[in-house]
Amino acid sequence: MKQSSNGPRVSAPARPSQKPSASGSPKPASRPNLVKPAPKAKARKARLLVSKVDPWSVLKMSFLLSVALGIVTVVAAIVIWTVLDLTGIFDGVNELLREIAGSESGGFDLRQFASLGQVVSFATIIAVVNVVLLTALAMLVAVLYNISSTLVGGIGVTLTDD
Repeated sequence: MKQSSNGPRVSAPARPSQKPSASGSPKPASRPNLVKPAPKAKARKARLLVSKVDPWSVLKMSFLLSVALGIVTVVAAIVIWTVLDLTGIFDGVNELLREIAGSESGGFDLRQFASLGQVVSFATIIAVVNVVLLTALAMLVAVLYNISSTLVGGIGVTLTDD
């Protein structure tokens, strides 16, 4: 594209030199400030009232958190059983029971009583029961909160903008 030569040309402003001149220039401290700093804004506060909790949202959230807790329970049971097996705790308990009972035949084996499969099955049953109970309990708490908040107004929350 060609520029037309009819209009006036504007040149870039000259840049000031980086070195201050030694003769007669005022010190930087005595120069007036050209830009004043902006005053600090006050923190905004909003006072809100939690007057109702949606029971369906509480149900969904508590179900997801309960399932996560159930998974943690099963994984923790597997890890604890594996650590006990690798450190030889089961063998130590079997030896202790043989000494206490006085039988050399070794009639009791803790690994048969609490095998990994049985421990995982028990932990899974506990996790499923916890999912059902915690979800129902959270739903009940949400309904009770809604009933009580109609009487007393709810919980006040203050939000600040820091």
